[in-house]
Amino acid sequence: MRYTGPRNKISRREGIDLGFKTVGSKSYERLLKKINVPPGQRGSKRRRKISDHARQLREKQKLRYLYLLSEKQLKKYFKKATIKKGNTAFYLAVSLEKRLDNIVFKAGLSPTRFSARQLVSHRHIKVNDKVISIPSYQAKKDDIITFSKEKTSKIPYIENILSNKDIISPEWLDRTGVMIKVIDEPTVSDIEKQVNLRLVIEHYSR
Repeated sequence: MRYTGPRNKISRREGIDLGFKTVGSKSYERLLKKINVPPGQRGSKRRRKISDHARQLREKQKLRYLYLLSEKQLKKYFKKATIKKGNTAFYLAVSLEKRLDNIVFKAGLSPTRFSARQLVSHRHIKVNDKVISIPSYQAKKDDIITFSKEKTSKIPYIENILSNKDIISPEWLDRTGVMIKVIDEPTVSDIEKQVNLRLVIEHYSR
């Protein structure tokens, strides 16, 4: 099951911004003020040392929330990554990064991960002039991604994010206006800044 509860609570539990709130909103500002304070009445108090298994579990959960996946979905990605020869963590990260909803969010066509998934599911996104409504769709190099309808860019929250000049797309994506081109394979550097992939692999390899 995907998490549907309070979103700031989850970001505070994991200690990172999971992309659940629109940058600049009041809710986002509240999150930043308490991002390092775990939720709960005793969140600010010292907690006992956690075990290696608990640490692995937390990193796995963090990765799940980061890409809005169910446990079943993440495990499926892991199994596919283990089949390939080479670095399992790398293949897992690449598959997650190439999800269509993630690209829409990372390139700045949507303010949050939830809204990016909604745009895809509601048929507002097309890839190579074909409407795609599957958030998990795996984009490929040279794919062109944009809105399927011109009026989508006129939605207020979309207009706001498109006018934000501070958003920097990943190096493997090239965005011009509302058009995104996949120009290279994703790297794992962005994920590794937020999640310890080695611990995730250890968790599933137990």
